[in-house]
Amino acid sequence: MASLFRDRSSLSKRDSLSTTASSRFSGAGAASLPSPFGDLSPSLSSTDLRDTAYEIFVAACRTSTGKPLTYIPASNSDRLSNSPSMSSSPSQRSITSTAASKMKKALGLRSSSGSGLSTGSAGSPSPPVKSKRPLTVGELMRAQMRVTENNDSRIRRALLRIAAGQVGKRLESMVLPLELLQQFKSSDFPSQEEYHSWQRRNLKILEAGLLLHPYLPIEKSNAASQRLRQLIHGALDKPLETGRNNESMQILRNAVMSLASRSSEGSLAESCHWADGFPLNLRLYEILLEACFDANDETSILEEVDEPMELIKKTWPILGLNQMLHNLCFSWVLFNRYVSTGQVENDLLYAADSQLAEVAKDAKATKDPTYSKILSSILSSILGWAEKRLLAYHDTFDAGNISSMQSIVSLGVSAAKVLVEDISNEYRRRRKTEVDVARNRIDTYIRSSLRTAFAQRMEQADSSRRASRNQPNPLPVLAILAKDVGELAIKEKDVFSPILKMWHPFAAGVAVATLHVCYGNELKQFISSITELTPDAVQVLRAADKLEKDLVLIAVEDSVDSEDGGKAIIREMPPYEADTAIANMVKIWIKTRLDKVKDWIDRNLQQEVWNPRANQEGFAPSGVEVLRIIDETLDAFFQLPIPSHPALLPDIMSGLDRCLQYYITKAKSGCGSRNTYIPTMPALTRCEAGTKFQNVWKKKDKPVHSQRRSSQSAVANGDTSFGVPQICVRINTFQRIRAELEVLEKRIITLLRNSESAHVEDFSNGLGKKFELTPAACLEGVKQLSEAVAYKIIFHDLSHVLWDRLYVGEPSSSRIEFFLQELEQNLTTIADIVHERVRTRIVADIMKAAFDGFLLVLLAGGPSRAFSRQDSQIIEDDFEALKELFWANGDGLPTDVINKFSATVRDVLPLYRTDTESLVERFRQLTLETYGSSAKSRLPLPPTSGQWNPTEPNTLLRVLCYRNDEVASRFLKKTYNLPKKI
Repeated sequence: MASLFRDRSSLSKRDSLSTTASSRFSGAGAASLPSPFGDLSPSLSSTDLRDTAYEIFVAACRTSTGKPLTYIPASNSDRLSNSPSMSSSPSQRSITSTAASKMKKALGLRSSSGSGLSTGSAGSPSPPVKSKRPLTVGELMRAQMRVTENNDSRIRRALLRIAAGQVGKRLESMVLPLELLQQFKSSDFPSQEEYHSWQRRNLKILEAGLLLHPYLPIEKSNAASQRLRQLIHGALDKPLETGRNNESMQILRNAVMSLASRSSEGSLAESCHWADGFPLNLRLYEILLEACFDANDETSILEEVDEPMELIKKTWPILGLNQMLHNLCFSWVLFNRYVSTGQVENDLLYAADSQLAEVAKDAKATKDPTYSKILSSILSSILGWAEKRLLAYHDTFDAGNISSMQSIVSLGVSAAKVLVEDISNEYRRRRKTEVDVARNRIDTYIRSSLRTAFAQRMEQADSSRRASRNQPNPLPVLAILAKDVGELAIKEKDVFSPILKMWHPFAAGVAVATLHVCYGNELKQFISSITELTPDAVQVLRAADKLEKDLVLIAVEDSVDSEDGGKAIIREMPPYEADTAIANMVKIWIKTRLDKVKDWIDRNLQQEVWNPRANQEGFAPSGVEVLRIIDETLDAFFQLPIPSHPALLPDIMSGLDRCLQYYITKAKSGCGSRNTYIPTMPALTRCEAGTKFQNVWKKKDKPVHSQRRSSQSAVANGDTSFGVPQICVRINTFQRIRAELEVLEKRIITLLRNSESAHVEDFSNGLGKKFELTPAACLEGVKQLSEAVAYKIIFHDLSHVLWDRLYVGEPSSSRIEFFLQELEQNLTTIADIVHERVRTRIVADIMKAAFDGFLLVLLAGGPSRAFSRQDSQIIEDDFEALKELFWANGDGLPTDVINKFSATVRDVLPLYRTDTESLVERFRQLTLETYGSSAKSRLPLPPTSGQWNPTEPNTLLRVLCYRNDEVASRFLKKTYNLPKKI
């Protein structure tokens, strides 16, 4: 290693490899950050500053022991390696590669297995340099700062001369560039050009230290500064004569010393201030600190760094530095080296973070404005660099560099805390407990990074959607985005949150809350833009629902230990209400489909002719079609890709139920009912034997219900769609619908079981899965139309053989045979049309209508009918024939049914056998019982109830009215003055 002090051509491996390493890092795209110390003179190059820094370093080390400097030529260095003078200077002490660095341990830096002196670039060992003695600290620093042996020898030689001429004078009381200028002539340099360059460099240093960046501000009127500026500018073009007695040199010395010796009190200072003005002193010190990095591996600090660092600190008196400024500057150097070497050595980041902790302590201990300004500049630079990465840490960190994230976060947080807590005046005016700087910064990093990552994922999702546009069933953008956001949240939880939790206890919760809001904003716009339920809309909403559940779960798990149980984070996550949105759209879909079904019903019923021959089973095509469209609607509902079939099934079932009820109501509309065809009771009158039936059913004043009946019945208009066969088709259709409801309900259960969202409890009750209105509507429709058919046949279609003929005139000559014949033909027609399951009911209703018609003929047949006691047998025989028609020798209605419906007729017929006197007496007695004492003087006229009964006064009165004998006539004339004609 002795060759380190030889001529320039014999530089060691360290010199050559330093250039290689430097070019390697600069070529890798890494660059140093802008200096936080501010701009120096633009004419000072980095080489100028490095050479001056080395001169200050050598001068400080040579005078640190208080002993005279001794110059040792390179040719004698081996011979004098063990001389007392060599070992007396700190820079000439030999160092060993095996000594463990206390400073590296304190900074958390790993120590290599061997000395940094023997490592080459890229970590490969360089060939050992043969040496007869150990390398000295001075030799190491010369090599680290890339100073040639010739330049080093010249510096040391000049320092010896300066010391010899100023014995006992401290270095701080000298202006080193001024002294060096006076020690050399052009003959001391290989060329005049090199000498002139060296002289210009020292003059520019004087300009920077005394004029541009002085220790104390200079008044504009200061004559010394003006003289110095003129001399320097002149000497930059023409070399300055530096002889001791030279006038220019004397002027220069006077001006320099006048400026360097100024003090804040106005008196001459003992120390000269020429290199301790900010930021010149920090730039020079920064260069010295950078020499602590191994020239062969610029990412590593020298293994033997402790001794060089101790010597570097000896420059503090010249540079005006102290431990606090050292800590601050060293933090910057460590950090800047990490950045400038491509951010590959995390140990440098850890060391910078560790050193920054010392800076934080220093910042609390002093409020010096100059220190605070430098502190603010450095920390702002560090914070700016860190936040550029942390505000979008998803772009910055991945599996390859995640290990550096913790230190970068720590750096950023530490810098922010010092800037806010120790520098910010605003913060000082507030209680410190009100602001958690670390947590606030992490909160900002998380939200910013997640917003940036979300925007990128959204752009990627849009690109994916465009790329898959020509593929079948491409996913909508927000469905893709929901999946991506879910993956992003998992990555955040697993990779980044464990690191960020060191400063923010609910890092994952904040992250997912941010993602939740970002996605929610997009979803809200999407929901507001959709007007109908489409597969894309459902896919997006289902994806959003799943994403929300996943994000909320992460937030809850992350905040479980918080004081409020995570409520604050959850409040930041307004619910997507995707289920509600789906439900609302499904309801819109249901309403639209139901409206279409209803329109279809109206349209088809207008075209329906109710033809019994439309199909073999006698159903209306519209009824078959309405069942089909109901089935298709249910299929379409269960094919909707929604998660809420069970919840929304009652809505569509209720709607379809109302549609079927609507169909039934519309289908039976206009068909009339039992009351439509029952004639109005004629006024009471006495019979007149031999008269013809005329105008029995017409009155001057029609009852209200008769007028309504006429408007209800389309039969009166001659509309063939309301004939008996057509009404029977309606009855068949209602019966078919009712029978098919059970099939539909079973199919609904099957569809529900196949639904992905169905649960066991969805099948535990029948609510919402059955038709509630339609079965009753079908039963009511069948009942109404069955009665309408029955009374239409009896009172309308067969009126010509019932009202116009039966018992008109002489009962024996107008008996029931013709009525029975035509009634049988109608029964045959009906039996051929109606379904067997409703046939018995219709025939029974016809029988009941026939019995009612038979009684009306007997009790309200008008004055053209009159009966004697002898006619009772004819009436009874005719009634038995009527019953026999419906019994049909056992093939018709059951006997018990016939007996049930014939009970009233059977009870009334014995009155026609009873003698008139008995009837009159019974009538009097019943009337008195009914009306009490008010009936003793005059028997009131009993009202017509229509409920015929042998014990009911009006029934007895009507039998008397149609009794063809004098006793009845006298009683009616005397009691009620009833006329024989209407």
